[in-house]
Order: sequence, then structure tokens, then C-alpha cells
Amino acid sequence: MSEKQRYFIELAYDGTNYHGWQIQQNAISVQEVLNKALATVLREPIETIGCGRTDTGVHARQLYAHFDSKNPGIFNPKSEIGVNALLPDDIAVKRITPVHADAHARFDAILRSYEYHVHFEKDPFKINHSWQLRDKPDIALMNAAAKIIMEYTDFSCFSKSNTQVFTNNCKISKAEWVYANGCLVFHISADRFLRNMVRAIVGTLMLVGRKEIAPGEVREIIESKNRSNAGVSVPACGLYLTEVKYTYL
Repeated sequence: MSEKQRYFIELAYDGTNYHGWQIQQNAISVQEVLNKALATVLREPIETIGCGRTDTGVHARQLYAHFDSKNPGIFNPKSEIGVNALLPDDIAVKRITPVHADAHARFDAILRSYEYHVHFEKDPFKINHSWQLRDKPDIALMNAAAKIIMEYTDFSCFSKSNTQVFTNNCKISKAEWVYANGCLVFHISADRFLRNMVRAIVGTLMLVGRKEIAPGEVREIIESKNRSNAGVSVPACGLYLTEVKYTYL
């Protein structure tokens, strides 16, 4: 039997029809569908490990996972075509790359970027892909608050409770709202994110944009380390994982 080879697989998906990335009991997930397609092509059981987990309804323009195969010789350019042929239309494999044996899709990622999309007029083509609001918030105030968020590293106040993580510290390198073509997009990048963190940040910044709280009050929310002091989590439909970076890809 040949030794196993580790691979990174890059994919994109529309998360509307899935209960997130991670395999769950009694619910369909992106990971489950991908594992089955890979196992069929490789003719062996395959277990992927993703760079992170997206929640129900969240989309990914770029997500990496790794897996091991004991049949490395079976891989060729047609393999990506074969896997894509077995996947539904809302999941697409972009490339499959051999990596070193210790490469890890989750722990080796050095940067992750998300976008959150908001629109203000009824648009049938944005259903399940953007959050519709009636009134446009104050973008300048939200960007002032976003700069304050970048001054901190402990984001316990934006984390879902009872998550199994060693630390709630994250290094945010970008947090900015951009308004273009009648839509509003929040761009945020960090070395790592806590579960539900981006949606909680957006919900809190929306309080600022609606002038329910002042930008400076975001400091008090962060320093409280209390999730109940932050804004509600905004709908999943507007959230996209857009980029994941590694030193060796």
C-alpha cells in the first residue's frame, strides 16, 4: 500500500441550501457532500478538515480544506473535473493541490477575510445573498466605530457562548464599510475569527449607524467582554468568506 499524500482543496459555495460547512447529524452540510464526491472519485473513504466553519446560510467564495489519500497516483487534472461533476451546482472545486504531510487547512491559515453585504431596495436577485434594510445607516459613524474595534484583540463580547476555543483573541487587520452601486459592504480581515463574530460585529456597528449608540460606546462593549452588551447577530445570508491565505500556497 502506498503512503498517503496530503492535498489542499479550494472550493466555493452558495450556502443557502446547507446547514453550514461542518458535518451534522440529520442536516445536510457542505463538508458531507464534498466528502462523498471525493470518496467516489478516489474510491476510498475521505475525511476533509476545513479552514474554518461557516454557519447555516453563510456563503464562501474561497474556502480551503485538506484531506489525505492513499492513492496519490489517481490524481490528475481530470480529478477536479470528476469531483465537480459529482457536486451539486451550488458547490464548485477550484483546484486540488498536493502539500506537505503536516500542512493543516485550519491551523496554518495566516489570514481570513469576510464580506457582509447589505442592500436597500427590493431585489429578487439578492434573495438569500444580501441583507435588505429600509434605511441607509450612517456609514461615517460605522467606520469610526470599526477603527475602534481594530484597537482591540479580545473579542469575547462578539463570540457565541459555550464555544470550545483556547482564546478569544484575534488580530484584526482590516475593518471597513464601503458604499457602491447602491449597496453597502463590510470588509473585515483577521488572523482568525470566533464563531458568529462577524455577524455580531456587523449587528453592533449597525447600532452605531442607526445612532442608537455612539461610536465610543463600542469601547465599553468590547471591554465588558459580555456578548449580551453587543448588537444582535445579523442574518447569515449577507455573509461571505472571501479569502484564506497560507504561506505555502
